[in-house]
Amino acid sequence: MKIGFILKMAVLYVWRSRRSTIVLGLMVVMAVAALVFLSSLAVGTNDAMIRNSVGLFSGHIVADNLPPDVDPAELQLRGVRQVLLRTLRPVRLRYQERVESVLLCGVRPSEEKAATALWKKTVSGRYLHDGLPDLFLSGAVADMLHVSVGQTVEVEIPSGPQRVALSVCGIYRTGISSLDYGIAFAAQNALPAAENNFSAAVFIEEGTDPQTVLAEYRRLTYASRFTAWTDFMPDLKQLVELNFVSMSIVMVLVFAVVALGISCAFIIFILKNIREHGILKAMGMLPSESALLIIAEVTLLTLAASATGTGAGVLAVGALARTGLDLTALTSHNQYFAVSGVIFPRLTPFSLWLPPALALLFGLLAAVWPALYVVREKAAEILRSI
Repeated sequence: MKIGFILKMAVLYVWRSRRSTIVLGLMVVMAVAALVFLSSLAVGTNDAMIRNSVGLFSGHIVADNLPPDVDPAELQLRGVRQVLLRTLRPVRLRYQERVESVLLCGVRPSEEKAATALWKKTVSGRYLHDGLPDLFLSGAVADMLHVSVGQTVEVEIPSGPQRVALSVCGIYRTGISSLDYGIAFAAQNALPAAENNFSAAVFIEEGTDPQTVLAEYRRLTYASRFTAWTDFMPDLKQLVELNFVSMSIVMVLVFAVVALGISCAFIIFILKNIREHGILKAMGMLPSESALLIIAEVTLLTLAASATGTGAGVLAVGALARTGLDLTALTSHNQYFAVSGVIFPRLTPFSLWLPPALALLFGLLAAVWPALYVVREKAAEILRSI
């Protein structure tokens, strides 16, 4: 029997049972649409966690102990949005009788403000200004010294006799221990010049893979000093991977349930049309052709419903792609959302193709049971039972 004839028969069977087809189709449409949207939201959540974590201060790639003569233009490769060079110097902060040892990070305030979001975490006062002898302290360090905005702190440099008086211009809180304890910030020209090594924070453009930029940096003589965020934030990398695995498990479970429903519904279809199947077998239709007919019916229904569901999911993602979904109320105390709790769902091959592919796979598996039912029944027994 020709494949074309079997496909035509499958279309007629599905079309004749329109109400059942619509109900089953809606089940697949809703499942695919919901999972396309949810998986896009999961991708957007990962994007938000990465954007918040690297955008607060560190950047996508960091480098330590760069030579004093490092050329920033050498680090400005294609795909790199901005390179920030910083100096790190261990100092002691003294206010009256209180002394606190910190790592003083020398920055260029205007460049830092354009590329990072640390200044947004200011809870008192203001951020650093270029050329001013200011000190930007975390709330924890300010509490230890008992200082507030406007008071003057002496900065002692252990490597030299210098003491520099800096005014506390602002106090910040991030909720991240590496930024809240043991570190302070000042403009690079606020302290006496020294032969400091530099550290670098590299911010890359949206859609650029950090590993691609890292591969370009490997041609430099000090290549080993560069590290991507996936290496210096392994906890975040694990969280992103866990998110993908969790979403994949949810998809498999949803379509396993949907496939069971489709399988049961097609058994009902077959029982309702058992006379036609008996007549076709009596006319000489082979068991393999009977099975192919059932598989074709399920596949046609699943394909049409998956395409519709994918379109609905894409529309839902498109509606929120620009405005985003503000979950600040649920993420305000989470360090991975320290800057913003707005999530922008994003379509990727994972979110766009996996739900319909799983729907088709489980649809085919759903056809096995009803196909076996028809294949095992003999034509004479079917006709006698009518």
